[in-house]
Amino acid sequence: MTLPRPDAPLRLGVNIDHVATLRNARGGVDPDPARAALLAQQAGADGITLHLREDRRHIIDADLPAILQAVQIPINLEMAATAEMQAIALAHRPHAICLVPERREERTTEGGLEVAGDATRLTSFIAPLAAAGARVSLFIAPDEAQVEAAAQVGAQVVELHTGSYCEHCASGDDAARDAELHRLFAAASLAQDIGLEVHAGHGLNFVNVGPIAAIPEVVELNIGHFLMGEAIFVGLEAAIREMRRQMNLARM
Repeated sequence: MTLPRPDAPLRLGVNIDHVATLRNARGGVDPDPARAALLAQQAGADGITLHLREDRRHIIDADLPAILQAVQIPINLEMAATAEMQAIALAHRPHAICLVPERREERTTEGGLEVAGDATRLTSFIAPLAAAGARVSLFIAPDEAQVEAAAQVGAQVVELHTGSYCEHCASGDDAARDAELHRLFAAASLAQDIGLEVHAGHGLNFVNVGPIAAIPEVVELNIGHFLMGEAIFVGLEAAIREMRRQMNLARM
């Protein structure tokens, strides 16, 4: 597949959830997600992403204010569209809020948010968040119906789920990989055309990030699990700087 030359700046949001996963495996306070957020900022991250799940499996309530206090770069709070999470977001007012689907039994977020089939509820849910000044993003599959619905319910941003693309890269199924990449290109183009900012993420690593970083409409990638794993071997700063290098190469 021939990739067009990108012309938009590309930001890197670093998800520090799995620092908290490691902390929670044993209990106590170490390792500290706020310290990881600060290190990510020092390494050149443009923002910090954290997912406060309903079951608190990694980030817990106290982490959000601690991270907000620790860093000066924008905080992107991922959360389910529930009344509890809406109240937490309104109390702390992070820069951005990304609504994601949640199932208690899943290991990680599986698939995108169903926006088209839940438009009335999501419109009402998003309105007070937007009124409070948050940039509201919806984590969706690269499906044109979902992109159009995201604009209709009042979101300002869509984050395209790159999980299927990454799975096909890992399996070596080139035809399926290219088909999914085509869907991502089409969804990103449509989103920009109807006034939505475009982000992407899920499953990205040094090997597969290039084609996603080269999608011209994408202005932000959110990457977490791989960076936290790579940090075990090379350190967090080195992992983030190498990811930034790979992203920049793709933009060139």
